[in-house]
Amino acid sequence: MRLERLLAARGHEVAGLIRREEQGDDLRDAGAEPVLLDLESASVEEVAAHLQGADAAVFAAGAGPGSGADRKDTVDKAAAVLFADAAVRAGVRRFVVVSSMGADPRHEGDEIFDVYLRAKGEADAHVSTLDALDWTILRPGALTNDAGTGLVRLEAHTGRGPIPRDDVAAVLAELLETPATAGLTLELIGGSTPVSVAVKSVAGN
Repeated sequence: MRLERLLAARGHEVAGLIRREEQGDDLRDAGAEPVLLDLESASVEEVAAHLQGADAAVFAAGAGPGSGADRKDTVDKAAAVLFADAAVRAGVRRFVVVSSMGADPRHEGDEIFDVYLRAKGEADAHVSTLDALDWTILRPGALTNDAGTGLVRLEAHTGRGPIPRDDVAAVLAELLETPATAGLTLELIGGSTPVSVAVKSVAGN
């Protein structure tokens, strides 16, 4: 929602996938066109049809807190893989993934959070093999609802730390408009560097 609002304010045409029709008004208020589609049951062809003609796609869905191990697999892994494959099918080159700090397909453990980190890591690994995508994987630290500061630390490895959702959205918007960040997996936490400077810095490395 935060990203949609930012992109709409910059003059982009934005669409957002929703699973329930009653969520549509929230997207319209943010300046986005709601698209009713369930990534847990849709086919690659169905998703690709909605992505047709888009300049970029962002995967920011998640099973969410309170969900069980099954949904970590169907949303955090399978839906991300489906969305990426659909982007390839639709010819959408720019693709940004909101992942998680610590995501790793080889992560060990049987707790729900372990399953989550493994699922996110497996999805990221799949995306990174797709040569048809100019992908960027963003791994934020602990998300907070604090007001954004516009100041971040964005690097290949930042170490753990919190980051307001507002600032994650701001970084995503900047990444979308910075094609030179394609092929990078980046960690993000609160810091002291303005968002645009932080993104330009990683793009130049």
